Parts: sequence; structure tokens; C-alpha cells
Amino acid sequence: MESIQTWRENVSFRSKPKVGDWVEVRSKEEILRTLDAQGQLDSMPFMPEMFVFCGRRFRIYKRAHKTCDTVFPIRGRRVSRAVHLETRCDGSAHGGCQAGCLVFWKEEWLKPVGDNSPLTSGPGHHAHFSIVNTAPGGPCTEAGVWAGAESTVPSGETPTYVCQATRLPYASTDLEWWDVRQYVEDYLSGNVGLGRVVRGLIFSIFYNLSQAGIGLGPTMRWFYERICWLWGASRFPRASGNIAGGQPTPSVGLNLQPGELVRVKSHQEILRTLTAGSKNRGMSWDAEMVPYCGGTYRVLKRVARILDEKTGKMQDMKNPCIILDTVVCQARYSGCRMFCPRSIYPYWREIWLERVGPNASADSSDERVVSAPLSALAVPPAQAMPATER
Repeated sequence: MESIQTWRENVSFRSKPKVGDWVEVRSKEEILRTLDAQGQLDSMPFMPEMFVFCGRRFRIYKRAHKTCDTVFPIRGRRVSRAVHLETRCDGSAHGGCQAGCLVFWKEEWLKPVGDNSPLTSGPGHHAHFSIVNTAPGGPCTEAGVWAGAESTVPSGETPTYVCQATRLPYASTDLEWWDVRQYVEDYLSGNVGLGRVVRGLIFSIFYNLSQAGIGLGPTMRWFYERICWLWGASRFPRASGNIAGGQPTPSVGLNLQPGELVRVKSHQEILRTLTAGSKNRGMSWDAEMVPYCGGTYRVLKRVARILDEKTGKMQDMKNPCIILDTVVCQARYSGCRMFCPRSIYPYWREIWLERVGPNASADSSDERVVSAPLSALAVPPAQAMPATER
């Protein structure tokens, strides 16, 4: 029997996990032995929604060496020993939250698959290990994981939920945007290609000069929009909406349903529905949604309730919004969390979309048309891995 720290020291890494590596989620019993009484490891909760993935094999989607903290003022944060697999939370233990967040997996909850895995066993490690948790309160149970997902409240009061998103500030450490090491790791991990790194650098230069307060803003934006075609970008992504502050914003009710095919309107059309603060009926339009303008996608689901990450309380939306399959934040245009791998689903107002007719089909020759999900709530079965890679 060995402690978590001893086990960590006995596991060696030939190299850090990379995008595309196969891993297997450890059994429920193994994972429970890594958790404290609150169902957490290094302050990162193992959520009840994750039990369904135990024993299954997945490719690493992104190395989660950093993330964005949306609890406190939005900022970049460093995360230790974690990855993202093609798995998302279904909200079943958190009041039916429909955000569909990408799940964080601590490396201690995974084991390598295949001889080519970068995760290799040290001399003291065995395929089936025993861990005695040394955290105060002793080892966790499955009931403890479920109890840790929701704070106890007096009868009649709104529950407060605890999830990985609400705990991110405490499960991570400071990471400044100017720390170049993070961008090197973005590239070496396979999270981001070299072209994306270069394009991000170019945008960052233009954006920071436009915000420098030296009168270059309009000139830099004009110049950006004249040359952005060189790297396949659209007009300046942080352009402001056209509706004056205090004026009502338009709405459209399409009653879109999961599976329907829609086309995202052009950036220029969408700007006509936004205030100068880039909002439509209180919902923000984000620059990270600009790359999807003009593309055709399928509706993944309608979203009517999400967890407020700041308070842990459930929020019911007055007007449901839309999540599109495979459409995620790529952190291309962030000022403080460039290339964050968290891949949050953006929320779309129906007025920003237009239904594609029932007889129309996506043109597979158009790279903007996406039909196969990358990391939807329904994930590939464990046996999907080719036999040659088992």
C-alpha cells in the first residue's frame, strides 16, 4: 500500500502526454483511492458524471496544462498533470446543467494504452495498484463524490453546486499571458499547430497596438482587415455592434431543434443585431465565434439552464439559446488566455443563425461545413480503438 505522493514518484514520464495518445480511464475503485473526503484531487473534483467513463479508452483531445478561469475576472491559469479527453459533462449530478463542459482528467485517473504511450511505468508501479489516501478525512467513497457535487442547503433554498468549473481557481495556479513557455507547450503538446501560433502572434500585435492609447486603433484595425486574407481570417474579430447603447436589440424565434442544419450568418449581419457593447438581449457575442461565421453546422441542443460558475447556482434562461455541434471556443483572439484548450461551447442567439432547408445537405467540399462531432456528449465506445493499438 502506498500513498498518492509515493505512487506519483514511482511513475516516470518519457515525455508528457500528447494529443492523440490513447489512455484508459482507471476503474472506479482505483480513482476513489486518489480522492480526499470531498471527492477531489489537488482541489480538482472528480464529478459523478465521470463514473460512466471508467474502464473506457479514449484518445487525448488536448493537454490541459492551462485553462481559463471564468469564476474571478477572466484570466489564464496553469493546471498540473491534467488532460482533456473526448468527454463532456452531461450535468446529471449538477441540476441538469446543459453547458456540456469538457472534463478535466488528472493523470492519476488514467493509465497508458499501448507500447507507444508516453506514460511509462517506473520500477515501483504496477498495472493494478493500491493507494491509501493521506488527505484529511480519509479516502473517498462513491457516495462522497455525489455528496461533494452539491452543497447542503436548508429546505426550500436553491442548491449550490460544486463542479470542476466552479473549482478551477483553486485547482490551478497563476499564469501570466506573457509567459512564453505556455505557447511552447501549446505547440509541443500538439494542442496548437505552428500556423495557429503565428496567426495568434500577429493578431496579438495588432490588437495590443490598437489598444495602446496612442491613436493607432483605427489605423491598425483598417490595416488588419486589408491583409487578414493572407492567413484566412475575417475582418477584425473584435469589431463593435451597430446598435446604440440603450436601444432594443432584435430577436428571431426559429424554434431550432437538435439535429437541424443551420448556417451562421456573416459577421457583418450579426454586428447589426448587437449593441456597441457586443450584446443581444443581454447575451454577449464573443470574438471567438467569428471564425464560424458563414459556416454550416448541426444544432447539438437547446440550452435553457446553466450553472453560474461564480456562485454555483443554477440559472434559467428567459430565452433558450443554441449550441452547435463541433463549434467550440478556440481561444484565438483572447488577450489573456490565448490557445486555452478548454473548448467551451459558445451560446448562439437564433437571430445569428438561419435554418438550412430540410432537403439541403452540407457540402463536404467546404471546410467550414462540419457534420461529424469532435467531442459531443455522446462519446465513442471503449472498443472503438483499433486492435492494433490496444
